[in-house]
Amino acid sequence: MSEQAATFIAKSTIKAADREHRRKINFNIAKYNAVVPVGKQQFEDVHYARERAKNRKWQAIENLDQHLLAFEQKITARGAKVLWAETAEEALEEVRKICAAKNCRTLVKSKSMVTEEIHLNRFLEEQGIESVETDLGEYIQQLDGEPPYHIVTPAMHKSKEDVARLFAQKLGTSPNLSPSELTLVARDKLREKYASAEVGLTGANFIVADVGGIAVTENEGNARLSCALPKTHIVVVGIEKVIPSINDLPLFWPLLSTFGTGQKVTVYNSLVTGPRQPGEVDGPEELYVILLDNGRTNLLADPVSREALYCIRCGACLNACPVYKNIGGHTYQTTYSGPIGAVITPHLKGMDEWKHLSYASSLCGNCTEVCAVKINLHELLLHNRSEAVQEGAATMAERTAWKLWKRAMLHRSLMNLAPGNIKGWVVNRFVKEWKAHRADLVFPKKTFNQMWREEERS
Repeated sequence: MSEQAATFIAKSTIKAADREHRRKINFNIAKYNAVVPVGKQQFEDVHYARERAKNRKWQAIENLDQHLLAFEQKITARGAKVLWAETAEEALEEVRKICAAKNCRTLVKSKSMVTEEIHLNRFLEEQGIESVETDLGEYIQQLDGEPPYHIVTPAMHKSKEDVARLFAQKLGTSPNLSPSELTLVARDKLREKYASAEVGLTGANFIVADVGGIAVTENEGNARLSCALPKTHIVVVGIEKVIPSINDLPLFWPLLSTFGTGQKVTVYNSLVTGPRQPGEVDGPEELYVILLDNGRTNLLADPVSREALYCIRCGACLNACPVYKNIGGHTYQTTYSGPIGAVITPHLKGMDEWKHLSYASSLCGNCTEVCAVKINLHELLLHNRSEAVQEGAATMAERTAWKLWKRAMLHRSLMNLAPGNIKGWVVNRFVKEWKAHRADLVFPKKTFNQMWREEERS
């Protein structure tokens, strides 16, 4: 068992028994579940919309190289610089060089899961650069020294009382502030940072190939401020975020909003196609776009798993997953948690060390049912399990156990040979992980096969 797997089991054991955590997460997901059906009403046929979106992402991923080159050509023609990073280290080095050239001491950044993936904040801190999260949820998590708990709502596991206590501890405010008052405190703190930062950094929800645009969707306006006020704007984005055309945004923006937060459309939707142009009065003087691979081509090379690259990061699968709702986002120890994280992390970070995430599923299929672009997530989890075995990631004990099980299951005479109490003794004694949190398995004294034959004889 890998160190990550052992830690995952230990943390999930503790978190699953934490009733207060379950109360908070169920409360927040219940609010999400109440508004999503309302948001879906904007679609005449939501299933058809999801199917169309899946087909467009299929086209984008199948022709990924062409779309990325088209994007680069378009956006560089308007003065932006496109940098290609195969690894997280390369992406970090590009950010470091840009910040060094701009004598950057403060960087403001909007919510970006890909920068969490490459651990940008920690890297910048080591370079002596203050990196300030400007999304409220991310800001809360940064104050608390925690990574995001959820793809869309980073502080979903915190109650308003938790946030008030955190602000009191870190910012010296009253511990009895309301959510509105806490938001005003954060706004005052962050507005100072926007004005003083030398560099602003954002992610991107979509890379729009035909116009060379970076599409950003948000509810707080912090991404607009982060990319518009500082003189230098850096975009770090995964290569899979491509969509073929600007004409796809009227489909993808509402889908992302509805399945992410239950809204018809988010409050702010921006399309950045370059730095400030001649005659324009605002916007950054320079724009750098870092296109990150970091294992994504591993998924692309797998004709089955590449479907996971269709993901638009709406977070719906996390909210639907019974495992996620019991063990929480931090237990996964990865940037991308829940079903989508369990699918892609083994390909991004290594199957041998992370295959256990693909087993952290009930395979109920609810994640597939709610996916905005109809990714067959539960089937991809099974595919990961199969791939792990084929790559030899299974232990000798596991392989031996399944060989014996297969042999017994394929031979009816062997199944009938041992009475139920013997089968129960073997399973309860040797399948220890199953027994850790469950009662003993009780097998019937006679199999159905035996009872059927007795019935026929009578």
